[in-house]
Amino acid sequence: MRLGVLDVGSNTVHLLVVDAHPGARPLPAHSHKAELRLAQLLDGNGAIGPDGVEKLVGVVKDALQAAEDKGVEDLLPFATSAVREASNADDVLARVKADTGVELQVLTGAEEARLTFLAVRRWFGWSAGKLLVLDIGGGSLEIAYGIDEEPDTAVSLPLGAGRLTAGWLPDDPPSSDDIRALRRHVRAEIARTVGEFSRFGAPDHVVATSKTFKQLARIAGAARSADGLYVQRELKRGPLQTWVPRLAAMTTAQRSALPGVSEGRSGQLVAGALVAEAAMDLLEVETVEVCPWALREGVILRRLDHMGSA
Repeated sequence: MRLGVLDVGSNTVHLLVVDAHPGARPLPAHSHKAELRLAQLLDGNGAIGPDGVEKLVGVVKDALQAAEDKGVEDLLPFATSAVREASNADDVLARVKADTGVELQVLTGAEEARLTFLAVRRWFGWSAGKLLVLDIGGGSLEIAYGIDEEPDTAVSLPLGAGRLTAGWLPDDPPSSDDIRALRRHVRAEIARTVGEFSRFGAPDHVVATSKTFKQLARIAGAARSADGLYVQRELKRGPLQTWVPRLAAMTTAQRSALPGVSEGRSGQLVAGALVAEAAMDLLEVETVEVCPWALREGVILRRLDHMGSA
């Protein structure tokens, strides 16, 4: 059947259409994406303002039309941290449902981590052993660890690249004082969770997902996305540490000229790099392998599992 996943994230609203059935690998058929930056549309009270809600409704309507055009039989709509943490989340969800008929499922941070972990496990298989998975989104950082398809432990931290950029790095390029302050904040937040993972011992394989890690790996020398899904891509801590001050010294426009960095994401790449560097350092990770599957694929796989057991 043809499934659609509608992901209302902190940066983008992304419709992914796949051809799938239980026991088979989901095959991407279409991608429809709009940059909305909900995490940066929150007002002083933490609410998504009227303009943001109007934009969200319009983007969801466009995604629904794209899903219909592509023959989607079953749509799986969900929202992550930007909607989850908005002070008017219930009103926003009600408005979206009233105007579009779409009832967004709001995932908790732990659910995000677990579903992303499932996608990574299915991509690499059982031979990957104990997995440590890092995922930097626009609103949050998810970390999960385990040997099965359900992680043994998972945490979600408010360290998304978009959120941190909006709250900590107002200048372009950011000031050295703001960079130092953000670096201290990020490391203090991650350090509180290290014990959650170290008690399970060293992982056999460390994996990173998300656009942030893909872009950091690309500018550090990894293969282009055009080279295909099955090319191994890695990001090593050493090159990342070299790139962090270089990225911080650049303007948004200069970063957008780097290989693999989109104009829409270049503004938040410094914050994302600080989070990636801190996570790898504090969790004592030298190398992460970048996985092409993440949360959306996890949602699809969980739906297929339920279909297969029905």
